[in-house]
This record gives sequence, C-alpha cells and structure tokens, in this order.
Amino acid sequence: MELIDENLLDKVSKEAQENARLRKNYNFHTSLEAKSQRMLNAMQPGTVLPVHRHRYTAETYVLLKGSLRVLFYNDKGEITETAILNPINEVYGINIPVGQWHTIEVLEPDTVIFETKDGPYAPLVDEDMMKI
Repeated sequence: MELIDENLLDKVSKEAQENARLRKNYNFHTSLEAKSQRMLNAMQPGTVLPVHRHRYTAETYVLLKGSLRVLFYNDKGEITETAILNPINEVYGINIPVGQWHTIEVLEPDTVIFETKDGPYAPLVDEDMMKI
C-alpha cells in the first residue's frame, strides 16, 4: 500500500525545493513504457515550464496542495484561456485536451498536483515546445 498523505507531499515538496528546476515528480507508474503515466508533481514558485503540447494524449491535473495558474495558448502564442486551481475557490483540477498548447505558473510554495496522461512516456521534442 502506498498512501498519498501529507508526509509524501512534504517529502516531494522538499525535493522540489532542493532541485534546480524547482519541481520534482514522484512516479506511481513502474516504467516509462506504462500505458498510464501517473505521478505527483511538486512545484515551487519560479519553476519554468515551457509552453508545450502533447500531440497524442490529454493530460489531467488534480490539485492536492497549493495553487497554480494554467494558461492555454493558440498556435500564434496568444493566451486564449486561463484558470486558477485553488481549493479555496473550489477549483480542484483541469483536463488539458490533446494538442492544447499550455503552461503553468505556480502561485504558492509546495504546490502539488496529481498528474496523469496516457503512456508510454514521450519526451517533448522541439515542435511541441513553443518559442514565446
């Protein structure tokens, strides 16, 4: 049994604080080839996630702790929609459609999401990262 509890969130958040990228994944899938990629993603304010897309899978975030802004872009690099995930406002997660350009902005220290998308893992390639 593996509990997703405050101890685990604190552990992964501490690892994110110590990581130069200011974020840290904790994977529940056992292989990068797994058909379901399931993970915690702990993030700190200041982490930089390039505007990107996943051409072959949707992606879902469920906020477990903290607050973040999700930004959607069109093909011209213009922001088309934003949403703030924050349990105080009763907004707990978001589904990002296949091919949607997006990024996040972390608004609170020790923000943690549960993230899931179809596998196998596919690293981002240049054409899936937007130059803004």
